[in-house]
Amino acid sequence: MAEAGGARPLDRGRVREGVRAYLMIAGMWIRSTMTYRASFLMTTFGSFATTFFDFVGIMLMFSRVHALGGWSLPEVAFLYGLSGTAFGLADLVIGSMERLGRRVRDGTLDTLLIRPAPVLAQVAADQFALRRLGRVMQGLLVLGWSMTRLDIDWTPVRLLLLPVIVVSGCGIFCAVFVAGAAFQFLAQDASEVQNAFTYGGTTLLQYPPTVFAKELVRGVTFVLPLAFVNWLPATYVLGRPYPLGLPRWTAFAPPLVAVGCCALAGLAWRTGLRSYRSTGS
Repeated sequence: MAEAGGARPLDRGRVREGVRAYLMIAGMWIRSTMTYRASFLMTTFGSFATTFFDFVGIMLMFSRVHALGGWSLPEVAFLYGLSGTAFGLADLVIGSMERLGRRVRDGTLDTLLIRPAPVLAQVAADQFALRRLGRVMQGLLVLGWSMTRLDIDWTPVRLLLLPVIVVSGCGIFCAVFVAGAAFQFLAQDASEVQNAFTYGGTTLLQYPPTVFAKELVRGVTFVLPLAFVNWLPATYVLGRPYPLGLPRWTAFAPPLVAVGCCALAGLAWRTGLRSYRSTGS
């Protein structure tokens, strides 16, 4: 019992140390970015515009059809806004993890290992790109537009569920980023594999689950639980049945799923980091 009690302060101290290191490194990159404010504004607008054209493609699709898998344009926009905002926040906070494979290949990860700060915090905050706020703003705008077009009975439960969905979705995507980075310790050149689950995952979630085969829906529900980012809670908010016939209480499970995913991703990260042998071996 004494060992367990003594381990907790150490864990909390390690977390505080990691958060402090992350904020210091991210703050350094933000100060560097704001030195050239015109460049920052242009790159942020570019990020906004690039993701906005994704939604323009969906709008063009609905110019030819009235519904997609039984879902109207505002309903699909609701899905798009939830997944886009959650992924945008995760990409802003921890999107630099995808560069880990390059560091493993060229050996620059060694310089992070000798610094007195958690490696995960250093990798996550490396080249912190504030311009990614453009993606977040675009997702929020689409989400806001969809809410003005939908006929939803906005009960207090549904209203409180919205920020929970976004924060939980961000946590799930962060876990996918970290797990993908852990895989790069072994594969080294697997950034495209990681992108298939991060960028590819958010693209998948922009469309209703009814347009996909049930095998795929089961996979992103029970294997890689991306469905908890928006599909499951959104069907509750919109009053729609989920294709797999899951109980309605699963719409409130995203926080638990996010915590579980982050715990597993942390375990994968520690395992990958212990297996790292540098480029000289």
